[in-house]
Amino acid sequence: MTAPWPIIDCHHHFWRLGKGNYPWLEAADPQPHRYGPVAPLLRDYLPGDYRRDTAAFKIAGSVHIEAEWNPADPLAETRWLHDLAAAEGLPSAVISQAWFARDDIADILAGHAAYPLVRGIRQKPAATASPAEVRPGQPGSMSDPVWRRGYALLAKHGLHYELQTRYWHLGEAADLARDFPDIPIVLNHAGVPEDRSDTGLAAWRAGMEEIAAQPNVSVKISGIGEAGHAWSVERQQTVVRDVIRIFGVGRCMFASNFPVDGLVGDFATIFNGFLDITKDLPDDDRRKLFHDNAVRAYRL
Repeated sequence: MTAPWPIIDCHHHFWRLGKGNYPWLEAADPQPHRYGPVAPLLRDYLPGDYRRDTAAFKIAGSVHIEAEWNPADPLAETRWLHDLAAAEGLPSAVISQAWFARDDIADILAGHAAYPLVRGIRQKPAATASPAEVRPGQPGSMSDPVWRRGYALLAKHGLHYELQTRYWHLGEAADLARDFPDIPIVLNHAGVPEDRSDTGLAAWRAGMEEIAAQPNVSVKISGIGEAGHAWSVERQQTVVRDVIRIFGVGRCMFASNFPVDGLVGDFATIFNGFLDITKDLPDDDRRKLFHDNAVRAYRL
């Protein structure tokens, strides 16, 4: 099965290891990803590798999401990606790293915005280990006044925010979206529905419904794999259809999260899965999910 229309893959990563730029991968004893050990990721992943993984599909464009480059010099990743795009034709757009509570956040955002492929910023805000531990105003969180002052500067540069957080912080994210209506938010990885118990999914749906009530929020259906389970339609179809129901076709986008999601399935398995899960939808709706919404969100 292949899509009869071109695909915009709006969430993937490139990296070249060996220079200490990726602490989460290049530490002496790297911590596991939520899918499991990161050992299979400890290799360069560049446009040639990505093209091999996606060869069965017509990729019309791609969006590189910051890959947790060393935050001491976040502009270095943006420079490297622009050099890579000039040489290889990918990525088509870039989401850069910035930490909103930094003293030099104004300079960092201005530096990123000077590069033509930059469309937005991702910073994973401070999060708690459980819903019971959430405290308003926690330093580095979406309700921290210092963090918010840096966040507000996105509007000056016409940049949007890429948010990755756990579902019990989605209410806080909804407040952020409401308080800054001129800054679009793209929620990463379908709100990370890690807990697939009935209770966990009910809480995740409630958080998704709360943030979806804000019209400046859209969502990427990506990164929904589970530790110990291969990616399958059977395991993922309920989550995918819940996201589409909650946000509506016009605010959802499919993406690969490659190479990280290669830990749970190959590109064809994941994208053919998305095709299968949406096979009953009109072709116009499916094209929006696979292409058109991403073109609009990332100004491609």
